[in-house]
Amino acid sequence: MGVAGQGLSDDEVRGIREALAAGRKPKVVFTASAGQIAGQLGQVVELTDPAVSDEYVVVRFGRDELPFSPADVAVAPRGAGRRPAEPKVEPTPVEPPAAEPEFVLDRMPQPRPEEPSRREEPKVETVESKPARRPVKAAKPKGPAGLTVTLAYAEGEWTVAAQQGGKVLAKPYVLKPAEALRMVALVDVPGVHEAVEQILASERSEAERQAEKLRAELAEIEARLAELREAG
Repeated sequence: MGVAGQGLSDDEVRGIREALAAGRKPKVVFTASAGQIAGQLGQVVELTDPAVSDEYVVVRFGRDELPFSPADVAVAPRGAGRRPAEPKVEPTPVEPPAAEPEFVLDRMPQPRPEEPSRREEPKVETVESKPARRPVKAAKPKGPAGLTVTLAYAEGEWTVAAQQGGKVLAKPYVLKPAEALRMVALVDVPGVHEAVEQILASERSEAERQAEKLRAELAEIEARLAELREAG
């Protein structure tokens, strides 16, 4: 299934609102802006007030009902999520073997009128074939959804976020450099440690340069102030 490139338009949002009022739950597909669940299907169960939050489209995904923005979902194509009907396999009837001709080697004596005939008619038993039962596959227990914790650095700030499956546990929030360094210390990967140390060294050098510049400007201002006091 392809991932929709655009989210819901205003007309589509109005159509979904009308469908919810009629008791239906329209199907939607997650777009690329939804992250790891892009391409998956869900059902819209509610539209909240867009003036309160941009994420006012409440979508049922698995056992969870989560809010998304109109850019995160698109109207699902018709027939999405339906399973094709499996053709029924009729069991092949088993025909009984054809009766072989009977060969008489000796001439049977004619029974006397007063004696009943002892010759018995052969009995033919019909065996009905039953279709073989299909093996029933044991359902595998569903384990918990995967947990993803992301530590990122961009534009001079360290942030951390957490997500379990399609549910956002913690949106990105800012960390202090010392806290980020302690988190990276738990990861035993030399390349990661070197990258973090280079970032911290660059930030420290830039902070020192700004401090020197501010001290020089402050010294000029204090000298100018002293001259003005003497003149007064």
